[in-house]
Amino acid sequence: MSRPGGRRAIGLAGATTLAVATALLTAPPASSAGTVTASCTKTQDWGTGFEGSCTVTNGTDAALNGWTVELDLPSGTAITTAWNATRTVSGDHYTFTNPGWNATLAAGASTSFGFNGSGPGWLTGCTVNGAACDGSGGPGGPGDDEEAPAAPSGLRSTGKTATSVSLAWNAATDNVGVTGYDVYNGAAKAASVTGTSATVGGLSAGTAYTFTVRARDAAGNTSPASGAVSVTTSEGGDPGDAGGKVIGYFAEWGVYQRNYHVKNIETSGSADRLTHINYAFGNVQGGKCTIGDAYAATDKAYTAADSVDGVADTWDQPLRGNFNQLRKLKQMHPGLKVVWSFGGWTWSGGFGQAAQNPAAFAESCYNLVEDPRWADVFDGIDIDWEYPNACGLSCDSSGPDALGNLLSALRSRFGSGNLVTAAITADASPGGKMDATDYAGAARHADWFMPMTYDYFGAWAAQGPTAPHSPLTSYPGIPQQGFNSAETIAKLKAKGVPASKLLLGIGFYGRGWTGVAQSEPGGTATGAAPGTYEAGIEDYKVLKSRCPATGTVAGTAYAKCGSQWWSYDTPSTIGGKMAYAQDEGLAGAFFWELSGDTPNGELITAIENGLG
Repeated sequence: MSRPGGRRAIGLAGATTLAVATALLTAPPASSAGTVTASCTKTQDWGTGFEGSCTVTNGTDAALNGWTVELDLPSGTAITTAWNATRTVSGDHYTFTNPGWNATLAAGASTSFGFNGSGPGWLTGCTVNGAACDGSGGPGGPGDDEEAPAAPSGLRSTGKTATSVSLAWNAATDNVGVTGYDVYNGAAKAASVTGTSATVGGLSAGTAYTFTVRARDAAGNTSPASGAVSVTTSEGGDPGDAGGKVIGYFAEWGVYQRNYHVKNIETSGSADRLTHINYAFGNVQGGKCTIGDAYAATDKAYTAADSVDGVADTWDQPLRGNFNQLRKLKQMHPGLKVVWSFGGWTWSGGFGQAAQNPAAFAESCYNLVEDPRWADVFDGIDIDWEYPNACGLSCDSSGPDALGNLLSALRSRFGSGNLVTAAITADASPGGKMDATDYAGAARHADWFMPMTYDYFGAWAAQGPTAPHSPLTSYPGIPQQGFNSAETIAKLKAKGVPASKLLLGIGFYGRGWTGVAQSEPGGTATGAAPGTYEAGIEDYKVLKSRCPATGTVAGTAYAKCGSQWWSYDTPSTIGGKMAYAQDEGLAGAFFWELSGDTPNGELITAIENGLG
């Protein structure tokens, strides 16, 4: 499990309401010099709601100190949340003003803010600093621009499910600047975005569709259509298809103090509900993939009573331990996939050296994962690099492309027949870990990403304030903006990561404080609440009866018992999160980790039921 930047890996319990958080840009202005403009686009539209973004551009030759965007919405349509701007509402009139950090724009600079809303309508009457958003009427405004952008090139499919297709293309050129793109499914406009990728949803399984893209500039000029690309959606019914993935982590060290073994995955009924198991963790040393605990993985002998299939290990068999037990589990569940995860919070420091020679790293990983002794056990590799080009347990300066370079090398070596996935940061705060790496570029080489949408808050802040460690949404008084699942998912989508390549993370544990008097979130504390294995953390299977939930906030539960305050997910709150994942078109859900659930698998059952 992880804080927004990381997941502890060894001996610990280790490891989106829509929103789009965009960072401060310093790109050339999207309109001609002489005016301040604002370009607003609907980046996603699902009929009953939408997400959008506005980019304010200083097209003058002097610094701009402060900006205000005002707009109106028709009755029945509302903007419910916003980020990177302060929102005020008067009836159907909305005003967005700059926060302090992006108030000043140098000449030619831009900044963006995002929002999500409900209803079918769209904004009208847009003004920026009292003038029309399109700069019309001003000197050199976009009304003087009559040249259309060039057609986008390189349109391609980057992924598909039974109900969606993910597309990407090369940026178009324009004499002034491209402000957005319209994606067409045949003759119908299917999406409008500001970046060079989009996911078109609401499609039918096993059906061929033809897509094109047109570019727009600030003056409303539209390019010719790009070259067309035809894509046939996947056939439905496969539980591993996007939207139905249920991925659980199995912690290698859990066979010791926790006494949790592969057999427990079977006896709890979890094996029938899982599509994938992530085996955590392999180490990263000397620029190579290495085994974590060889005894637990390959040598620990199991008796007949503790073995998955009731057959005891022998002293001379070539493979024992977790790997052999996973092999037996897969034989009992032929559709189940197992992926070997490398890194985690404790071992993420090794990726920096690996990034210096991605090809050599990929070769070492392939040789280990595909070792003939256990090649049939694993169906791919997962990279849990929790703070690339950022600081976590240590600091990394490999650069924003390092994660993508590693995943590209792994994809080349493992090929299309194996899975290549990554667990990534959930820190969506402005300038946070998510802004330090090109996750959209890296996603091109991965089957999916698992943003670790838990451990946002915990008793490492010993005096509080108390806060749920896995909030689905923001809420009044949240200690840190950008620390919630909805903003994490929205920011990744805004950066260009397709929804069909994202899973929602769930923690099968709680985080807690002691010395707390206040029942609601936001109380002060004296330290971490006691836990079975580590202070401040406890399994759901223990908390459900020891400290039952007394309330909910931001889509998750909290509990006050005596002087202790805990937050954790319950079957009910997981149901709400799964509904969110479906509404967002996510690939499914993953969780840390299997041993935290009840013996009859309450939480994983809630995930499966919630995803349908």
